[in-house]
Amino acid sequence: MDFTCPRCDTSVSAEFYGPCELCRADLRSKFVAVRGDVEVAEYEPKMNVTPNAVALKDD
Repeated sequence: MDFTCPRCDTSVSAEFYGPCELCRADLRSKFVAVRGDVEVAEYEPKMNVTPNAVALKDD
């Protein structure tokens, strides 16, 4: 498919519509995601369920 790059207005021949290879490389370099360490709190189950009376029955 032949079309004009929506970012830099150059003529492009590609399979899908979108930015050309140069624009994609530029966007990848601008918006690099930096992965950092994330601390997650230890899981504590909620105690919002009342125990069943049958389960608590002493025989």
